[in-house]
Amino acid sequence: MTIQADIIPQVFPDTTRALFEQAYPDAHVRLGHNLSGHALLTREALAALAERLPNDRVEYNRGDLPIGIRPEDTPANGLSVSDTIRSIDDNGSWMVLKNIERDHGYRSLLESALTEIAPLVEAQTGPMLHMEAFIFLSSPNSVTPFHMDPEHNILLQIEGEKTMTVFPPGDEALVPPRQSESFHGGSHRNLAWNDAFLAKGTKVHLTPGDALLVPVKAPHFVQNGPSVSISFSITWRSKRSVAEGELHSLNATLRRWSLPLVSIGKAPERQALARLFYRIMRKLGV
Repeated sequence: MTIQADIIPQVFPDTTRALFEQAYPDAHVRLGHNLSGHALLTREALAALAERLPNDRVEYNRGDLPIGIRPEDTPANGLSVSDTIRSIDDNGSWMVLKNIERDHGYRSLLESALTEIAPLVEAQTGPMLHMEAFIFLSSPNSVTPFHMDPEHNILLQIEGEKTMTVFPPGDEALVPPRQSESFHGGSHRNLAWNDAFLAKGTKVHLTPGDALLVPVKAPHFVQNGPSVSISFSITWRSKRSVAEGELHSLNATLRRWSLPLVSIGKAPERQALARLFYRIMRKLGV
């Protein structure tokens, strides 16, 4: 059944919101949602959306990749944006449409979803900040390499199936401090992979109607199933995630000066003095 574009159902069932509340913000958890079949999330609607988006808001490439690959080694697929979506069954590609909340209909989807969980978020990490939405489309058997993201994220599976292997955030064996510092300084999201990491991951299989809460900077990689996958990702920042970024950026500067680094705790938003020091240095252009 297709849900009309102007109708937005309750996105998260009550049972899902209870699971979210127990896990947020530090643990991943499988959730449920009611957006499968929504008219704005069909392939044809997404192809039209991709044509409307600025070029820098669309990223796509070959999908037959290893788990660990350097960004500069990722091969292009040789197709246009809309052709990639319309032939994604057969072209072996991976694509992300970024900041789709700039389009009115998709902004309504994002706001409806986040409004339902906003009170639960605010109780733990304060108001939602920088709310954004993304669409991921993958050909059969595509791989999204090992990487991390700076936002709180819920991935809603719309079409097809995939398995996401999620790793605990804050494990310095997976993401060394220097890598966190460069990440917050603007380096690429992809991470160096070692087969020994696999024992630390948890596989989560997602089918339409499933969703997954992924904590800030929880490393993960994705293996698509035997059919096309479409996922809708809703994200936000918080005082906690912003504070963590500030403190890693501060440490990058302190490291350059060969000074002692700041220890980053589980509640970095409370490390007011160190954050103030970072902001002063930023204003001074240090």
